[in-house]
Amino acid sequence: MYGRRASQLLKEIDSSEAGQLAPFNSDVFDQVIRECNEHNSQFQSLIRKMVEQNLDIETTRNEDHYGAAIHHLSLLRNKRCLMAYMYNRAEVIQSFRWKVGPVLPRDIQEKLHFSEKEYFKNHSAAIKSYISEMDIDLTVDMVPPKDPYIQVRVLEEIGEVSLGDHSVSLTKNSLHFLRRTDAEQFISQNFWSRDPHT
Repeated sequence: MYGRRASQLLKEIDSSEAGQLAPFNSDVFDQVIRECNEHNSQFQSLIRKMVEQNLDIETTRNEDHYGAAIHHLSLLRNKRCLMAYMYNRAEVIQSFRWKVGPVLPRDIQEKLHFSEKEYFKNHSAAIKSYISEMDIDLTVDMVPPKDPYIQVRVLEEIGEVSLGDHSVSLTKNSLHFLRRTDAEQFISQNFWSRDPHT
């Protein structure tokens, strides 16, 4: 049945948890593209046949007209499904920039198509450019913190890191009292956690 593969992609989006992504379904996506190409080829063939028979495409109502209409409508439906699939994934990918920062964790990257990785990279670059131009960091908390410093515990061995005007050695399980803005990017990537005792 025409459109069944395309509807699979939408069901996949619908069944995903909000704000999460399933791995990009390249197999079904490519099958839908091939189906679109086949519909287009059949549509063009039927239109050519009507023209060769000197039939008025606007007014003729024969089997070729209805066949062309079916292929045309199937092509449009598949196109809408593909666009909805990509649009919904793009919205989630954009949200990752605000949730986890400019570098995606490996488990998320593995779920993305190469074009989605490029999209995320370009989206991040646009945000970075805007932040630089406006001289305001939009990625920090929307609610002003009570204290600009927080205590963090290092979850993974990181080594020597330069944080603004100083550097610090970040060994696993070590505790540090740092500026919130320096710590947030590492916290969002799960390298650090806020110390629960502070």
